[in-house]
Formats: sequence, C-alpha cells, structure tokens
Amino acid sequence: MNQKVSLTGIKPTGMPHLGNYFGAIKPALELAEKYRARYFIADYHALNTIRDPKMLRDLTYEVAAAWLACGLNPEDVLFYRQSDVPETFELSTILMAFTAKGLMNRAHAYKAMVQSNEENGKDLDFGVNMGLYTYPVLMAADILLFDADVVPVGKDQKQHLEMTADIAQVINANYNNKLLTIPEAIFHSTGQVVQGLDGRKMSKSYNNTIPLFVPEKKFRKIINSVVTNSQGVEEPKDPEACNVFALYQLFATEEEQAVLSARYREGGMGWGEAKGALFELMNEQIAPMRSVYDSLIADKGAIDLILQAGAEKARDLASKKISFLRKEIGFA
Repeated sequence: MNQKVSLTGIKPTGMPHLGNYFGAIKPALELAEKYRARYFIADYHALNTIRDPKMLRDLTYEVAAAWLACGLNPEDVLFYRQSDVPETFELSTILMAFTAKGLMNRAHAYKAMVQSNEENGKDLDFGVNMGLYTYPVLMAADILLFDADVVPVGKDQKQHLEMTADIAQVINANYNNKLLTIPEAIFHSTGQVVQGLDGRKMSKSYNNTIPLFVPEKKFRKIINSVVTNSQGVEEPKDPEACNVFALYQLFATEEEQAVLSARYREGGMGWGEAKGALFELMNEQIAPMRSVYDSLIADKGAIDLILQAGAEKARDLASKKISFLRKEIGFA
C-alpha cells in the first residue's frame, strides 16, 4: 500500500442519499485501497449552523452509522470525531498567527454571505460568526495535523485546500524546515452525478433525493415516485431518456441493462413494471447495508465504542505532531 496519507472530512448532515453514496462516499472509501486513510466527522464545523445539542448528536450518529454501513472498516482505517481531538485547536491557534486576514476575506462562504447582506441592505457582517470566517483555518488544522498528502474535495472545497497549502508553505518558509506536509487535492473522476427523482441532479435543495436507509416499504414508495412520461404500456420506450433506467444503470450489470433496455424498446412494458425492476435490484443491494445501519442506530453504544477507539488512535498521532511543532516553534 502507498504510505501516503489521505484524509476525508465528513459533515454530520444525517442519512445520506443515493447521490452522496455514488458521488462521494464510495469513491472516498476506495482511497483506503491506495492510501493510509483517515476519516473524521466534522462536528465542530457543524457547530457554525447547528445549535441544538440533540440534533447535533443525532446527526453525528446517523452519519457515522451510514459510513460504517457503506463499508468503512474502523479496523483498517482511522475513523474519529473531530471534537475528540483537542490538538486540532492548538494547531488552529498556531496557524492563525501565520494566516493573513486578507486570505480569509477571499473565502467563498464569507464572500457569499457578505454579498447577500449587501444585496439585502443589511450590515455586511450580519450573521457572520468567527466560526464561519475562520472555517478555512480549522479545515487546514484538520488536514495538517495528520500530515495528509491527499484530500478528496468537491469544486466548492478546492479553494479551502489551496488556502491550507498556502498557510503551510508560509510556516515552512518561516522556519526554513518542512514542518507541515503540503496537501494535494483529489477530484474523483469516478464520482458519479446521480439523477434525482425528477431527472435533475439529486440534491436536497431540489427535494428529489432517494435516502439510502429508509425502511423498505418507504423505499418502494419513493422509487414508485420517480418521474416518467405519459407513454402507454404498449408503446416502445427509449431507455436513454428515462429517469428509471438512469437509476437502474447504477446497480445493474451490463447484461441486466441489456435485458431491460430490450424490454423498453420492444414495447409492452409499463412504467410500473420498470419501477418494480428498479426497486428489486436496488433493494437487493441496499438491504444488507440498511440492516447494518439499523442495528447501529438501535445500539448507539456500539458507535460510541468505535469512535472512542478511533479517538485514542487519532490523539496518539496528533499529540506527536503537536509535540514536534511545539519544539520547532519554540514552545518547548
């Protein structure tokens, strides 16, 4: 295995949907085949917007259970909760001393909020907390603390990773030594854009998602709500222009796709039959993961034990890095 380190931050947004799985979770988990992989739940980042303690705890459990159900093996990779590693915040303080305010002013999230306030005639900093403003520094600490070589990011996170590299380079140049590893971004070519129920990109903002682990009865109902056209049963249908078939392709072998495609083109197949085939195939593959998810949610103590074990390993690595930095900087 490559000795380089990959690091993935997981936002506690609750149960993921199908688009999350194929677009982010599956490719992120595949990094463990090539790198020494670390995965962390970014609960301190979530604190910027989630102020309800029960909600934050529940969302953390849900996202932990989901990734474990999707195949994350805590025996093979490092899996921990951000708030269990206080060394992150010591490193954040160190990084702050080398981070220009102008750099933070250019962060996309901050600029977007300022622009929105300006357009709505509000004070430019209305609603801006320091957690949001310094978000890129905390993200940099998450990455640099564990000497991550590569970080999978979406287009919206590319700027934050560039900022991380900038901050690390400033520190390395100041001490004329490689104190911090300069990370590189990975943009998953394998990450798929998944169509939602209405044919648009699957997104919570469009309300067109297929949650991964809802009960089977509800799952069938959701699949039956996939939008189709008004063609009758006897009419031939084009599989390439069909939301049902687009979802079917995510789970089917080439042979299975060819069989259903032929049924489309020859006519005599209604949308109910097509959706039934989609449900059966999807449920066959998702049901085992759903079973793991349900058992973990029913026994949150099991999740606690996994996260506690991960925290101990993470703190061991983090404390060594902080001890090294304290000595090099002049604190020890």
